[in-house]
Amino acid sequence: MLSSLKNIFKVPDLRNKVLFTLLIIGLYQLGANLIVPFISIKQVQALEASAKQAGILGFLNLFSGGGLLRMALFGLGIMPYITSSIIIQLLSTVIPKLEEWRDQGAVGQKKLTQTTRYLTIGLALLQSAGLVYVFHNGGGGLLGTKNVDLIPNFSLWKGGFICLTLTAGTAFVMWLGELITQRGIGNGMSIIIFANVTAGIPAGGTAVLTQGGSLKFGVIVAVTLVLLVVVVFMEQGQRRIPVTFAKRVVGRRMYGGSSTYIPLKVNQSGVIPIIFANSLLYIPVLLANIIPWTGFRTFVNNHITPTSLLYVVSYGILIFAFTFFYVYVAFDPHQQADIIRKQGGYIPGIRPGPPTERYLARILNRITVPGGLYLAVVAVLPSLLMALWNIQGYPFYGTTLLIAVGVSLETMRQIDSQLMMRNYEGFLK
Repeated sequence: MLSSLKNIFKVPDLRNKVLFTLLIIGLYQLGANLIVPFISIKQVQALEASAKQAGILGFLNLFSGGGLLRMALFGLGIMPYITSSIIIQLLSTVIPKLEEWRDQGAVGQKKLTQTTRYLTIGLALLQSAGLVYVFHNGGGGLLGTKNVDLIPNFSLWKGGFICLTLTAGTAFVMWLGELITQRGIGNGMSIIIFANVTAGIPAGGTAVLTQGGSLKFGVIVAVTLVLLVVVVFMEQGQRRIPVTFAKRVVGRRMYGGSSTYIPLKVNQSGVIPIIFANSLLYIPVLLANIIPWTGFRTFVNNHITPTSLLYVVSYGILIFAFTFFYVYVAFDPHQQADIIRKQGGYIPGIRPGPPTERYLARILNRITVPGGLYLAVVAVLPSLLMALWNIQGYPFYGTTLLIAVGVSLETMRQIDSQLMMRNYEGFLK
């Protein structure tokens, strides 16, 4: 491994890409710790000391590297862009114009990317306005704490300036992610998320050790090592569907006749089902602060928290269900069968058209079941242990593990391809 790491710095182009990526990550961490104007630093310190990660904003705070509770310049992080991307991807299956752009190739993808950017800015404005309201009014129970006003001497123009600052920070983060994709190594947005979630691991581990003691901490570490092996094994698992293209003569030249395959990953959906499940489970918490019903509020406060057994079980079921939903959005068997037919290809032993569509749907079902179970188990098992032991310090540990390992493997694959192009040995054997 050390020799492979040394090989990275032997290749000037690859070395520059890695150093550029590290520079962007450092710049992002700086922005995630710069507090926006008109925010009370003393109140920020009080909030960070008392707020529980099980609050409504705990999941968003995870993806911002802790910048959300600090009301930092990059406090919104990359979540508005992720939400915008998911919305555009879902709408591409129901809105004809977006579906037309999706099928246009590079030109259409450019239009979809620009639409995603505009929607990201709109979502950032809405989220920043909501955060200004929440942090000025003590959180209203959404933060796991109350009576913490981060914006003293509040006025309308101060609130508007904070909203614009947070939105500009989101736009800048989006630009940084695209810079990493173009000039660095790996997918820029994934690298930023990786940097955010791993930044909270030391503090989260310390919280678990403090609340649970050495024995429970050791058990969680052992479970983590087992899950680490499972995640690495499952993330690299795929079903390769062979596709053969028929020969055709154009003029004096012969085209086609080649064979390739469609790689269907076991975890085709990534961590998107986890984001969906968290968003859905936060709806009752939001409603509890609006509906004046004492019984409903009491039920939500006692059971809809990441350390509640009811929450953990519901979380796992929703992840499994959303895995099927998102996989069929991202990989439409009808669309794939149509693309294969138009390109003059076929799956050996399967007729083009509807039989190919049914075959792809059957294969997709067979690999999505273990993929959904895998996501649910990895996301839920650490939280289940912490719920049984009443440890509230790090409820999103499974999500952190999935993201960290998944992004690391994908980045290492890209580095390996760069090394092997230059006849160097890579990391992955």
